[in-house]
Amino acid sequence: MNLSLLSRGNRKRLARAFYILHFTFFILHSSFAQTLSPQAKVSLITVAPGDELYSSFGHTALWISDPMYGVDRVYNYGTFASYADNFYVKFLKGTLPYYVSVYPMPNMIYGSQQENRTLKEQILNLSDAQKQRLFQLLETNALPENREYSYRFYYDNCATRPRDMLVKACGDSLRFANVVDSTKSYRDWMNEYIANQAWARMGMNLGIGYPADIKATPWQAMYLPDNVYTEVDHARLITANGQETPLVANSLMLFRAVTAEETNAFLTYLLSPDFFFAVLLVVVFLITRRQQRAKKAGFWLDRLLFGFTGFWGWFLVFLWFGTDHGVTTWNPALLFMMPLHVPLIFWVTRRGNPQTIRTYFLLTMVCLVLFFLYAFFQDYLYGFTFFLLTLLFRAFYQYRTASTQTAASTYARS
Repeated sequence: MNLSLLSRGNRKRLARAFYILHFTFFILHSSFAQTLSPQAKVSLITVAPGDELYSSFGHTALWISDPMYGVDRVYNYGTFASYADNFYVKFLKGTLPYYVSVYPMPNMIYGSQQENRTLKEQILNLSDAQKQRLFQLLETNALPENREYSYRFYYDNCATRPRDMLVKACGDSLRFANVVDSTKSYRDWMNEYIANQAWARMGMNLGIGYPADIKATPWQAMYLPDNVYTEVDHARLITANGQETPLVANSLMLFRAVTAEETNAFLTYLLSPDFFFAVLLVVVFLITRRQQRAKKAGFWLDRLLFGFTGFWGWFLVFLWFGTDHGVTTWNPALLFMMPLHVPLIFWVTRRGNPQTIRTYFLLTMVCLVLFFLYAFFQDYLYGFTFFLLTLLFRAFYQYRTASTQTAASTYARS
């Protein structure tokens, strides 16, 4: 054998030839893998809610595996790029693009273990044709030109997208049983998942409007991964020979979360908005009593409280007209956080006209009571109740003070 074959130049040529052959084989294999084998498996993957706000509602994905061709692809519709230009502005306005990402199942299992979130698999009883159709739909959707979509929390998200893909692949043969509770609103479902995040629950309930209070049908309630899991678990498929068969062939637990230690309930309450605003109410009550004894109006406190409220009211107006979330319109919380407090609270208190002050705070009380009644009947008095009572107390104090001054002025003129 000629040892010159092992020279550095020949070794480089052999390595280049091997790389080209390997790359060509990979391309051919990927192209060939577009047709699944009869051993292919399609599963719906459900991830339990996590501790962070972004993970509070759980997650849904579709997994296609085919051991014959080495296919192991999880399709995740909950991906967004935190490094995108103007990320926070787009996120706030509801225009941040989400996209479908694809990765192997070990990555998903590792992520669930790191976040201590239970991972469940439902193996779907699809025909070979339905598996192939679903695979093609997902692969097409995962292309760079197709993968982005406009995320809508209630209407178009990481749970509804896999469900919709499944419906497209199965067509009329897929029948959901509609077993999910249809008496709850979008807001009711949401609040079940953020009960332990008091500040976030308060903010989200104040930020969303009337669309969130519409009763969600079982189909609409599938904006939550757990509801998708439940409906899929009870769904049926009509086979080619007209027979009904369960959509789910088998359910597996891929990872079970370790039970976390319970947090101190008293400490949790001390850090909650309920406690914070209860303390504020007491402080405002004591200041008001002092002003009452001194026979002073103390408008500085009203400018602080109602000015703060008005500022956030303008933020709610921005969420209504300046964003594309779809659920921040027609917000009753504007009766509570009335944006016109800025600038009216400054104009009314500086003008010092008792009749104007009386009218202003009377209208404020009416708005506060109306919102309280709406939130009470829709069952979302979370976190802000004591702050609402604080505003109502101050509005009543100023209304009564102005009424006394108006009556005294009328008596003097008579």
